Amino acid sequence: MSPPYPFDTMLVFVFLSAMLVCGVVLRARVRLVQTFLFPSCLVGGVLGLVLVHTGLFAIDRSTVEAVAYHFFNISFISVGLTPNEATNGSSRGWQKLRGAGWMALMQGLTFPLQAILSGLIVLLLGMAGMDLFPTFGFLVPLGFNEGPGQALSIGKVWESLGFGHAATIGLTFAAAGYFCSFFIGVPLVNRGIRRGHAAHGPRRLPPDFITGILPREATNASAGRLTLHSGNVDTLAFQMALVGIVYGLTYGLVRLLGTLMPADAAAILWGFFFFFGLVVAFILRKGMQLVRVAHLVDDGIQRRITGWSVDYLIVATVAAIQLKIVWQYGVPIGLMAVANGIMTTLLVVWLGRRLAEFPLERTAAIYGTVTGTVSCGLLLLRISDPDFRTPVAFEMALMNVLVLPIVGGCTVLVNAPLWWGWPIGLTMMVFAAISGAALGAMVLLGYLGRRRMSLSTAEKA
Repeated sequence: MSPPYPFDTMLVFVFLSAMLVCGVVLRARVRLVQTFLFPSCLVGGVLGLVLVHTGLFAIDRSTVEAVAYHFFNISFISVGLTPNEATNGSSRGWQKLRGAGWMALMQGLTFPLQAILSGLIVLLLGMAGMDLFPTFGFLVPLGFNEGPGQALSIGKVWESLGFGHAATIGLTFAAAGYFCSFFIGVPLVNRGIRRGHAAHGPRRLPPDFITGILPREATNASAGRLTLHSGNVDTLAFQMALVGIVYGLTYGLVRLLGTLMPADAAAILWGFFFFFGLVVAFILRKGMQLVRVAHLVDDGIQRRITGWSVDYLIVATVAAIQLKIVWQYGVPIGLMAVANGIMTTLLVVWLGRRLAEFPLERTAAIYGTVTGTVSCGLLLLRISDPDFRTPVAFEMALMNVLVLPIVGGCTVLVNAPLWWGWPIGLTMMVFAAISGAALGAMVLLGYLGRRRMSLSTAEKA
């Protein structure tokens, strides 16, 4: 019997939900998963990938990719709607500007260098007779430095411009970045702790952090607050309605801008839907402040919406990877993933050791960010600073504001060969100029001093 309504999208949601719950169970029970602190969404995504490729579950990958794309856009919209203490002009934010500036410049350095290294590999493989799409290597910084959402979003647009399987390749690089973040990042942070580089000498990680499940008797923090009377409308419904309104306005804006541009440039605009959504959400929140109704937006619930959408995004993006495509491009994918993993690790560790304050905490935070996402950075930071006693968590919030022009400009630049017809060599030269500017700014701001010891190490000496 055929159902009276289409169920494809909801069945994909059911599958992703089941994988996420399985990830929670595996995180709570499997020692290897706990050792490297793999988040449940990543574990669930890998499990989904295995189940799909063994034929135990049959799902439409195009629907999974579409769902992931929309979750990605929702995550940025909810960020734009969330009041951020790092942008409210407080003196505390300005006092933490130096640490946030270093992390922003690190992204301004690693993104271009990842693009240059991968571009060089594309050129070398081309000389060896392997013809790759010009922007093949630029999927690496999108996956490593920005995460699966951007890699999927822009990769899907590139597919419409002739780059076959770009979305799957981008998701593969994002997954490779996640494994660098945890397989390399967790041991590096633990090694720094053992050597006494943590500012506050963290205690043993609590069991709930390792298993990912809070104990029954724990006093849990509130997930949000009610801003509307439940007899009128549920607050969660209202918060989601704001997200929906912004989504609709953004859709109209992107379609309008597309009518004013050539067809190929208009297609690329859909890859930047997340950025337009962020801007529209910010404008809506400011408008609500002007008419004195901004108190109706609850930051706690909006953060839960962000986290919810990111968790489902990661499950979907990993499960949607097509292994036969990865196998087909195994040589370039393997070379670029390994080369960028090594280069990024060495660069972040070398520069992090030269920080005068909180070198381990800041290095952990930025390493997770430039190989995975900001969430990965926060997880690595919590290993070295379990109670967030250092200002680094706040600095990460401020960094997201400072880095927006840098990352936004680099995200536009990866499209230069398709948008403006630039040769890959010219694009790499511009990336080199950006990385040089970031490095020069580090020198001028005094970030590149000689190798330093943390306070705890100096006291032991």
